[in-house]
Parts: sequence; structure tokens; C-alpha cells
Amino acid sequence: MKILLVEDNEMVTMGLKYSLEQSNFKVFTKKNIIDTKEFLSNEQIDIIILDISLPDGSGLDLYEKEIKKREIPTIFLTARDDEETIVKGLEIGADDYITKPFSTKELIARIKKVLGKGQKNQVIEVKDIKFDLDKMVVYKNKKEVQLTSLELKILNLLFTNLNKVVTRNYIIDKIWEWTGNDVNDNTVTVYLKRIREKLDTDIIITIKGIGYRVDKS
Repeated sequence: MKILLVEDNEMVTMGLKYSLEQSNFKVFTKKNIIDTKEFLSNEQIDIIILDISLPDGSGLDLYEKEIKKREIPTIFLTARDDEETIVKGLEIGADDYITKPFSTKELIARIKKVLGKGQKNQVIEVKDIKFDLDKMVVYKNKKEVQLTSLELKILNLLFTNLNKVVTRNYIIDKIWEWTGNDVNDNTVTVYLKRIREKLDTDIIITIKGIGYRVDKS
């Protein structure tokens, strides 16, 4: 598998290149947008690890204008952990993101997961609700349901754990991980109430005193 690493920090590049090559990936590296565009016009790549902040522009723009049309799986690599930037990257079509600092082991796991997806989107349907997990878009009777990024993430927890209870404590921990904000039981109750209202369906089951579950028969 051939990886293109687009990163302007030389120390980060050297460390990642070594670790990825130890995992039997063939790694190419570029430091800026201009060199990346030229490289992509002459080389076939299996996956791109793309830093959002580059010396000659934004990795988001590079992806949207050059990489997306080539349908190359892409993981954003960024020091920014603000939700807005991350959500924007996923909304324009990126496969995943990872924020610095991170372990190389985690990045390799994400690379393998993205490569394992193939070209087919993972879509789960429960009654009249369809959730495209790759695009993070929810539909009700083929019409898109407008959820906030945090609501989408909570619903994603339920859909990726079909027929299993997702505990309130686990949801609380994940919200803290995503936002850095302390939350409590009441916060979870409010979020689930909003999600249910927007979906206008009964697919989310409350397991009293424990958590929530979505069943797919």
C-alpha cells in the first residue's frame, strides 16, 4: 500500500515515515500544496495523510479542490482539536481525522480501518431512518434530518452498537472527550430528547437507569 504523507514538520514526517515503513507501507512525503498537486498528477496513491495547516495554504482546500475528485481515501492530521474544523473536514468528504499529539499505533489502526472500507459507504437502516456512517448524514424517508455535530456523534454511538445498550455514563464520557465540557445525566437526557424530536420516530429505546438502545431486527 502506498501512502502520501503531506506534512511540513520535518520531525513529525521523519518519525511517521519510519513507523509506517516498519508496518510495510510505502511512504511518499510532501511539505506543501504545490508539490502535492504535482505529485498526484503523476502517481497513484492508496491513501493520503494530510495536515490541515500547510505553509502555502489549507489542507482542507487542497482536499476539496484536488484530492476529492481523485477519490483517494484521506485522513486529516491536525493540531487543531476544535470541533468546527474537524466537522468541516468530515463534511467535505474526508474519511477520518486524528489530532496531534497521537500515537503512531493509533494512526496505523485508522489507516487500516479506512483502507478496509473500500468504496462502499456503510449505511444502516432502522425502520424509516437511514444513517450513512461514512458521510455522517441521517435521512428520514429519504429526506435529510438536520442534526448538530454532537447529536450526530451520539446517534452514531447508538447505530454502531445496534441491539446493545449504550450506557448513560459512556455517553457522558464521550461527550467530555469530544467537547472537553463536563456534563451530567440531565445533559444526556436533553440531547436524546432533541434527537428523538428531530427524528420523529420511536427507534431509540430507553433502558431505565442504564442507557439507550436502537434495535435492528
